Amino acid sequence: MSKQKIFAVLTAIILGIVSSFSYKAWGQKPEPSNVVLEQTGGAITTAVPFLLVSPDARSGGLADIGAASAPDANSQHWNAAKYPYLSDDLALSLTYSPWLLNMVPDMSLAYLTAAKKIDPMSTVAFSLLFFSMGEVTFRQVADDPGVNYNPSEFAIDASYSRKLIEDLSIAVTGRFIYSNLTLGMNVDGVDTKAGLAGAVDIGLYYQHMFDLKGFEGGLLSFGFNISNIGNKIAYVSGASTGEKDFLPANLRLGLGFDWHIDSYNRLAFMGEINKLLVPTPALYDSTGAVSAGLDNRVPVFTGIIHSFYDAPGGFKEEMKEIMWSLGAEYWWNNLVSVRLGYFHESMDKGARQYMTIGAGIRYNIFGLDLSYLIPTTQVSGSNPLKNTLRFSLLFQFANTKRKANQTLPQAE
Repeated sequence: MSKQKIFAVLTAIILGIVSSFSYKAWGQKPEPSNVVLEQTGGAITTAVPFLLVSPDARSGGLADIGAASAPDANSQHWNAAKYPYLSDDLALSLTYSPWLLNMVPDMSLAYLTAAKKIDPMSTVAFSLLFFSMGEVTFRQVADDPGVNYNPSEFAIDASYSRKLIEDLSIAVTGRFIYSNLTLGMNVDGVDTKAGLAGAVDIGLYYQHMFDLKGFEGGLLSFGFNISNIGNKIAYVSGASTGEKDFLPANLRLGLGFDWHIDSYNRLAFMGEINKLLVPTPALYDSTGAVSAGLDNRVPVFTGIIHSFYDAPGGFKEEMKEIMWSLGAEYWWNNLVSVRLGYFHESMDKGARQYMTIGAGIRYNIFGLDLSYLIPTTQVSGSNPLKNTLRFSLLFQFANTKRKANQTLPQAE
């Protein structure tokens, strides 16, 4: 088997099974708006797409919104700059989600986070995101009994966030990524290996409390996060730049409004847009020259710049690469919450369109969040996103001594 075939197999494992979610994966071909889209296949794919999967139940119930929502223990994944506004000094969370149950019975995602305030202005946080693809049988030939193996990937994060002024904070996150998909198999003399990568996130968060006549007040928030900016990843030794895969670099912008109706009732509305900072695959002629779009066999930072104007279909196709979400969250007495959300991705760029519902409870130091996903796209057969459940346990610990010395209330 050639190197090219090895890359094709790895790409299918990494991208097709996990989160490409194109119509082809669902057994239905999209109706392209032009010939270029039909030739490119539409959806942009990257390595380690598990980094973009919503890992916690609260954001899962809000249609994967997190850049500008209220801070919690799981802010590491969405926008670590929210952490300085946590109401407690220490927050822990553990999430488990069976993944793509309609396709693979033993695939799952687990997420562990911890955030600790250093002082009222700054916070450090750590997290582990672990993705298991379930049991897979590797065979060299058709009649080979094979070797059973559980391919898996994980990412370890550490972040530091700090308030610049009372209403504005910034964060930097470092990430180590490990992806072991093939058990180091040797195929036709070519050794495969685990993929390793490093990446950083940069986040900004702004919030401002203001008075609303007849109500307790309101909180306006804005979030900005660029994630997964790092080196390309390879699964064979000696891979060239063109053979390596981009990480799922992503730009996230969010806006939220938290309406404090009275002492018992709060209602928040939020919206978010996302765009992959990854080149759109170009079209190449028989000689290997680019016939439409821009050559995507480029370094990481060149690819980020190209991602804003390289779609073979021009501006119209470029706009289709923007995903958006809307969400609402209601809290009663800071004890019980219900959530609703909607996520939209272009039919030509992956076709993930779904509603989400969720609920949560908080009591003393303990919290529990649940979410459920409801696909809205019409596909033949069973939708792989159907029946997606997430469960999050949270623990929040306050520094009672410091809070007793506070003279001004802190915004939630």
